[in-house]
Amino acid sequence: MQRQFSNTNLIILLGYMGSGKSTVGKALSATLDYSFVDLDYFLEQKHQCTVPELFKSKGVKAFREAEHQALKEVIQKKSPTVLSLGGGTPCYHDNMRLIKNTTPYTFYLDASPKSLASRLFLHRFDRPLIAHLKTEEELKLFIAKHLFERRNFYLQASHKLDVSSLDVANLLEQLKKLL
Repeated sequence: MQRQFSNTNLIILLGYMGSGKSTVGKALSATLDYSFVDLDYFLEQKHQCTVPELFKSKGVKAFREAEHQALKEVIQKKSPTVLSLGGGTPCYHDNMRLIKNTTPYTFYLDASPKSLASRLFLHRFDRPLIAHLKTEEELKLFIAKHLFERRNFYLQASHKLDVSSLDVANLLEQLKKLL
């Protein structure tokens, strides 16, 4: 029996912060002539403040609820769309089940803790979860712990792509072959 999905016009990119979801999502949407939605940006527009401000003013629990509601809103759109999730989105509420029932096109952009730490270290102050970390080594250890906690959710994606050393053009080629 073939599985029924509620929105096969949707491609979802998930993975840890810094894995390239937004960069790859924008490039993929342009290549396919799909619209692009970054869930964090969608939340910012909806609530008229940045994700760090949302985290700070509402707290983590309320932020994750707002994120869940935004996800449900975006996945109902039937126009061809590439959706880039926040790093924690698949790990809260029942989001991963919802994602898996929506589309067969879910891609986990996997990167090593070392690779992610080097990408994120200089930009950590823009990221509420990692702004407090002082060294790149502390950041790498933090990411490794987080990845261990989140990996089970991420691995539920229909495809896993190692993005530690791939450039966007090569990654786009891999993605197009899997669509």
